Amino acid sequence: MGLGTWSLTRAALILLLLPGSLTECGRIRLSDPIIRLGDSVTASCIIGRNCSHLDLESEILWKLESELHPGGRQKRLPDGSQESTITVPHLNYTQAHLSCCLYWGNSLQILDQVELQAGYPPPVPYNLSCFMNLTTNSLICQWEPGPDPYLPTNFTLKSFKNRGKCQTQEEPILDCVPEAGKSHCSIPRKHLQLYQSMGIWVQAENALGTTLSQKLCFDPMDLVKLEPPTLEALNPSPVEAPAQPGCLWLHWEPWKPGLFITQKCELRYQPQLGEASWALVASVPSKTHHHELCGLLPATAYTLQMRCIRSPLPGYWSDWSPSLVLNTTERAPIVRLDTRWQQKQLDLRTVDVQLFWKPMPLEEDSGRIQGYLVSWRPSGQVGEILFLCNTTELSCTFQLPSEAREVALVAYNTGGTSHPTPVVFMESSGPPLTRLHAVARDPHSLWVGWEPPNPQPQGYVIEWGLGPPSPSGSNKTWRMEHNGSITGTLLQENIRPFELYEIAVTPLYQEVMGPSQHIYAYSQEKDPPRVPELQLKHIGKTWAQLEWVPEVPELGKSPLLHYTIFWTNAQNKSFSTVLNASSWGFVLHGLEPGSLYHVHLMATSQAGATNNTGLTLMTLALDESELHMLLGLFGLLLSLISLCGAAWLCCSPSRKNHLWPSVPDPAHSSLSAWVPTIMAEETFQLPSLRDPGMPPIAKITVLEEEEKKPGPWESSNSSGTCGLPTLVQAYVLQGVPKEASTQPQPQPQPNTNDQVFYGQVLGSPTGPGPGHYLRCDSTQPLLEGLTPSPKSYENLWFHTSPLGAPVPPSPSQEDDCVFGPLDFPLLQGLRVHGMEGIGGF
Repeated sequence: MGLGTWSLTRAALILLLLPGSLTECGRIRLSDPIIRLGDSVTASCIIGRNCSHLDLESEILWKLESELHPGGRQKRLPDGSQESTITVPHLNYTQAHLSCCLYWGNSLQILDQVELQAGYPPPVPYNLSCFMNLTTNSLICQWEPGPDPYLPTNFTLKSFKNRGKCQTQEEPILDCVPEAGKSHCSIPRKHLQLYQSMGIWVQAENALGTTLSQKLCFDPMDLVKLEPPTLEALNPSPVEAPAQPGCLWLHWEPWKPGLFITQKCELRYQPQLGEASWALVASVPSKTHHHELCGLLPATAYTLQMRCIRSPLPGYWSDWSPSLVLNTTERAPIVRLDTRWQQKQLDLRTVDVQLFWKPMPLEEDSGRIQGYLVSWRPSGQVGEILFLCNTTELSCTFQLPSEAREVALVAYNTGGTSHPTPVVFMESSGPPLTRLHAVARDPHSLWVGWEPPNPQPQGYVIEWGLGPPSPSGSNKTWRMEHNGSITGTLLQENIRPFELYEIAVTPLYQEVMGPSQHIYAYSQEKDPPRVPELQLKHIGKTWAQLEWVPEVPELGKSPLLHYTIFWTNAQNKSFSTVLNASSWGFVLHGLEPGSLYHVHLMATSQAGATNNTGLTLMTLALDESELHMLLGLFGLLLSLISLCGAAWLCCSPSRKNHLWPSVPDPAHSSLSAWVPTIMAEETFQLPSLRDPGMPPIAKITVLEEEEKKPGPWESSNSSGTCGLPTLVQAYVLQGVPKEASTQPQPQPQPNTNDQVFYGQVLGSPTGPGPGHYLRCDSTQPLLEGLTPSPKSYENLWFHTSPLGAPVPPSPSQEDDCVFGPLDFPLLQGLRVHGMEGIGGF
C-alpha cells in the first residue's frame, strides 16, 4: 500500500519483540491507509479466541503516535473474538502510526500496528518548456512540479507523433521518467522525428489521483538552442587602425556544431565601476566574427559577454558566453598644470631650481596621468631638447644655467602627452600686497584676505603650512588663483584645528611677480595660554599697589582685549575692575586694615579668558595712637548724637507724655500737682470723645464748702446728685480743659459713651478735719489701671470712719453712692491747700 521501507522495518521489529503467544492474538483492519489530509479514518482491531490466556473482557485501547485513545465500540463476534472500532475524525498527520493495545500485567502490550498516510492529490505541473540541444542531440524538457502534496508522486514525460497541428495522434513516443527529485527529462534523437510536429505533456500521479500539464505541439528543430560563442581580444595593427581612445576590439569563435546554422548574436558590456548596469549592442554582424566597440570611457576596464540565436528560423537564445575583460585605450591628458618654483644660486653660472606643479583637469574625463616630463631647450640650438625630470611626483629639482629663463612641463600616458605648459622664471620686481589678514572660519578652514595693489595682478599663488616650530618648507600646500580681481580665498585643504599656520601670498603680473607676503593664523584658537603673574610692589593699611609684566604677543594669536582684576576679602565678598590691555599695574583702594585678601588677574582675548594662579596679601594693621584717636572720635560723635536726641525729646511737648506720663504720688502731692499747667498759648489737644477706639476719660469733681463754721456734714437739697449737706462749688475736668463748670453735673446715664464718674471729693481745702468723698461704683480703672474700683464692702475704712456713720443718701441718689472719710486708697494723702493750681483748670 505504498508503505515506506523504514516503516515496514519498524513494524517488523515491533512484531518480533512481542511475546510469541501474542503475535497472532490481534490484527488491525483499516478503511483506507492513505487518505486526504484532514479527512477521517476508521480502524478495527480483532482479538482472536485462541488468546485464551488473555482476559477477553479487557478493554481494547488505541494509540495514535504518542496519544492513547479508548476504543470507540467493543463487541464480541459470533466466533468468540473481540472487536474494537475507532474513528479518527481529522487526521492532521501526514504520516502516523496507529496501534492496538491491551494491558498485560502492569504494562501496555501492543498487539498490532499500522501506518497511516495523509496528503493531497498531485498539483498540475506548469511552465513546461523544451529545446533541442544539438550538443547531446536530444530534446530536453523541463517543468515546475508545483507545491508538495506530502505523498510520493511520480512524474512522467509523455509524447506522441502526429501530423498537422497535433490534431491526430499517431504512434506514441517512449515515456521519459526523470530521476528522483528532478523536474526535467531528455528524449533521445532516435525517438524523435525531425521537421515534424509532436505533442508532449507531463503527467503527475500519486495514491490520491493523477494530473496532466498543458500539452505542447512543436517541431523539434524549431526549438534549437545554440551554445554561446567564445570571445577573444583583438589587437589591431597600428598602421591599419591606430589606437583610438575609448574603443575596444574583440573577436569570437562560433560554436562549431552550429556552423551550418545561420545565427544572430548580441553583445553586452558593463564598466567595472561600482554598480554600473549592462549595456546591450543588438544585431552584431556574424560574418566577420570581429567587432569594434567605441564610445566607452578611456582607460576603463569593461566586462563583455555574447549570445546567439538561430536566424531567421525560430529557436532559443544561447546562454551568455563566459566573460571577457578588456581595458579601453587612453586619451592624452587634458589638464592645466599650475606651477610655482624656488631658485637658489649655486655659483655664478648655475642655479638650483625646485619646481612644483599641480594638475587641474579641464574635462570630466581628462585621461589618466602616468607621469610628468620637464624639458629645456637651450637658446640658439634648434631641435635639441634636454629632459630635466621624468617623474610621477608633483615636484622636481634640477639645475640650470643662470641665463635659462624657461622650461616646459607636460603630463603623459599611453595615449600621448598633454599640451606643454611653459614655466617662466619671473623676477620679483612687482608691487607687493597690502593689508594681508587671516581669520579662522571654523576648525577646518582659514579665510585669507588682502588688498590688491595697483596695477591689478593677473593671479595669485597661495601657500600654507604648519608654522613654527615646524621645519620650514615641510608639508606645504599651495594653489594658484587665476582671477586677479579677488581679494581673498578660503583655505580648506590640510587644515587641522588648534594649529598655527604660516600663509604666504604672492601676486603674479604679466612678466614679473611681487614679493611674497607672510602671515600667521590659528585655525582654531584656544584661550590665552599664559597670564602675567601679579607682583606686590607696595602695601598700606587701606591700599595695595600691584604690578605685572605683560606677556610678549605670540605669532598668530589674537591680541588681548582687556585685563580683569579680582580681589576677595576674608568674608568671601568679591570686587573686580576691568583694565585695558596696555595696563601693567593697579592700586587697590578701600581695603580694611589688617585684613587678608586674595587677588588674581584674568586676561581676555577674542578666543576666551584665562586666570593666573593668584596672589594672597594682608594689609597693615592700625597702630595704638591711631586706634585711640579713632575711638575718641567715635565717642565724641556718639555723645553729640545722644545730646541732640535728649534735647529734642525734652523740648518737644508731644513727646513728654509718651515717654514719662505725669502721675503724682497721692501721698506727697496736692491737687494742683495733679493738674498740669497749660500755658495760654498752648493748645491742649484731646482725642475726640466720639472716637470709639479711645478709652473713656474719668471725671473728677472737686467740691469746695462755703465759708462757714466747721461742723458735721448736714443734708441739704441743694446738693448734687448725691445730696451734699453744704453748698459746694464743683469743678469738672471734662471737654475743653480751660472751661470750668459751676453747675451740678447730672448723674451719668447707663450705656452712654460720656465721661465715667469715679467720685466727688467733699470738704474745704482749709478745713482742719479730714475730708469726705462721694464715690460711685464703677468698673473703670483709676489712672488706667487694670483693676476696677473696690466694692463697698471691700473698703474697711468705711466702717471705722472717725466721723461716725455717714448721712444716708436721699432717695434721689443712686444706691451705689456712699459717703465716707477722705481715705480713698489712692487719695489717702491728698491735701488741698489752695486754689492756685486750679486757675487754669
